[in-house]
Amino acid sequence: MVQGKKVIVVLPAYKAEKTLERTINAVPSGVVDEFILVDDHSPDKTVEEAKRLGLTTISHEKNLGYGGNQKTCYATALDHGADIVIMLHPDYQYDPKLVPVMAHMIASDIYDVVMASRILGRGALQGGMPLYKYIFNRMLTFIENVFLGLKLSEYHTGYRAFSKKALLSVDWKKNSDDFVFDNQIIAQLRDTNARFGEISCPTKYFEEASSINFRRSVQYGLGVLATSLFYRLHAWKIFSHPIFRK
Repeated sequence: MVQGKKVIVVLPAYKAEKTLERTINAVPSGVVDEFILVDDHSPDKTVEEAKRLGLTTISHEKNLGYGGNQKTCYATALDHGADIVIMLHPDYQYDPKLVPVMAHMIASDIYDVVMASRILGRGALQGGMPLYKYIFNRMLTFIENVFLGLKLSEYHTGYRAFSKKALLSVDWKKNSDDFVFDNQIIAQLRDTNARFGEISCPTKYFEEASSINFRRSVQYGLGVLATSLFYRLHAWKIFSHPIFRK
C-alpha cells in the first residue's frame, strides 16, 4: 500500500509470454498489492506464464480488443478494492520502475490521473519509436491540447495511473473496444475536470514489444480526431456524444 491506499497494477496482455516475467521483476517491491493480468485470447502461453508467476489471471474466451481488455482490467481492479490502478503493458516497452512514483503521485491527492510520457525527457525517438509514429504523436497531441484545453506532452502512452475516484467518475464501459479507448477515457476525465499529471518515461521498441501497424495507426488517428471534436462540441453544448452521458 501507499499512504494506506491499495495499489493494483493491471496488465492488458496479448502475446506477452516472452516479456511478462521481465516486466513483473522490474517493478520495485513493497508498493503493489496485487497484479491483475487480463489475457485477450493470446495464441501463446501468456496465461500459463502469468499463473506461474502467481498473478491474478483472467483469460478472455475471444479477442475483445485493446479497449475491451482495459474494461476488464479496470472493472476487476475496482472489484478487488483498488484505490489506485496503474495500467502497465507487460511487453516491457515502458519502464516498470516508475510504478511507485506514479502511485505516490496519485496517493498524494495532487493528481487524479498520471500519464507516463514518452515525449518528455530522453524522448521516444532515442528509444526506437518509428519516425512516422513520432510525427503522428506530436501532431495529434497538438490538436488534442487545443480541443481539450489541456497541456499534455502526450495522449498516447499506454502507461497510466488512475485514482479510484477518477475511474468511478466516468462511464468508460461505453467506450470503444479498440485502441481509441485510450483517448476516449482522457476526454471523459477532462469533462469531469480531473487533475492530470505527467512523468517522463523511457521507452523501448524491440521485436517482442507490441505495436500497431501503419493502417491501424491511421485508423486510430482518425478516431482520436473524432473524439477531440466530440469533446469540443459537448463542451460547447452543441452535441453530446453518448460517452459523455453518465
